[in-house]
Amino acid sequence: MTLCRHLDADDHYSGLWYMVTDDLGVTWKGPYEVEHMKARPETGGLHSSVHDVTPVWHGKTMRVLAVGGRTLYDAAGKHVSGELGKGGTAYAVYDPKPDRWSAWSALELPSERMFQNCRSACSQLHVKPDGTVLVPVYYQKVGTPFWAITVLECRFDGVRMRYVRHGTILEEDTDRGLAEPSIIFHGGRYFLTIRHDKRAYVADSRDGLFYQPMKPWRFDDGADLGSINTQQHWVRHTDGLFLCYTSLRAGNRNIARGRAPIYIARVDTDKLHVLRSTEQVLIPNRGLMLGNFGAAEVTRDESWVTDAEFLWYSHGYKPTEQGGNGSVWVARVMWPAPNRV
Repeated sequence: MTLCRHLDADDHYSGLWYMVTDDLGVTWKGPYEVEHMKARPETGGLHSSVHDVTPVWHGKTMRVLAVGGRTLYDAAGKHVSGELGKGGTAYAVYDPKPDRWSAWSALELPSERMFQNCRSACSQLHVKPDGTVLVPVYYQKVGTPFWAITVLECRFDGVRMRYVRHGTILEEDTDRGLAEPSIIFHGGRYFLTIRHDKRAYVADSRDGLFYQPMKPWRFDDGADLGSINTQQHWVRHTDGLFLCYTSLRAGNRNIARGRAPIYIARVDTDKLHVLRSTEQVLIPNRGLMLGNFGAAEVTRDESWVTDAEFLWYSHGYKPTEQGGNGSVWVARVMWPAPNRV
C-alpha cells in the first residue's frame, strides 16, 4: 500500500511511503519511507515530490509498477503545477526478489504542448495480458484554465516504461475541466470514471483508447450521483461491475465536498448508471474528509479500497466527536466464489 504525508501547506505532499502485508491485511509492516524517493531540490529554489501513487502488478515482468504525479513546490510548499513544465507523470519499479525500489523516472512524452503538464495521479491503471499498460492521464490545455483527459498506451519491460500512443481526448470546458480518470476492463469493454468539480462522468470503449462520448454519472432513477470534486474508483466481480464514490447529501454537508462516506454500488454497464438499491457504505463518515483514494483487486475473492481520514490544522489535529482520528482504512470487499474475471 502506497502512502504520502500531507504537509502543512495545502496540497503539499511528501515523497513515497509504503506498507506491506504478507497475510492479507491481518498484520502490516511499516510505514517505510524510501530514501531515494523522498522530495528533492529543484532549480530556482523549488522542490518536487511524486505523490498520489498507484501501484499495479505487472505479471509479464513480475514487478510492481508504481505510477504517480510529480509536482513542483516553492519554499513555502505552494505547488506551481499550473505552470507548464512544473508537473508531470513519474514511475518507479519494485522488484520483490531483492525487496528493492528503483528511483523515480519521468515518463517521457512527445514534445506536443498537450504533454507539457500531463499527469497520472490516483488513477487506476490497466495491464493487458501482453504487458501493455493503459495509463489514464489529465493534461493542461495550454492557454486555458481547463484540463482534459486521455489514455496513454505504454510498453513496460520491467525497467523502463515507454509511451506508444494516446487515444480519444475527452473535454468539458467548465470550472477546471476534467481530472483523475480511472480505467477498468469488464465484460469485454473498458470503462473510464472521471472527476469534475461539479459532477462525475463515465465513458466506455472497446479497445481502452478510443471512447464513446462521456455522460454524467447518474442513478437509475435519473438523479445525479452527487460526486463532486473528487475521484471515483472501480471494483469488479464476475457477475458485476461496481463503482466506489462519494455523494453530497443532506447528511454530510458538514464534510467539505461531501467527501465522506465512501459508497459502493453496482453499475448497469448497458445504461451506464448506478443502481441505487445496491448502494452500501464502504468507509463511514467519522467527521473528516475522505475522498481521494485507491482501489485494487487483491485476490480472486476480494478487492480492497484504501483511504485515509484527512486530519489537519483546521481540526487542530484533534479527533472528531464521530471518531475520526486520521486513520488509514482498508475496506475489504469479499466476493462469493468463484470469481474469474
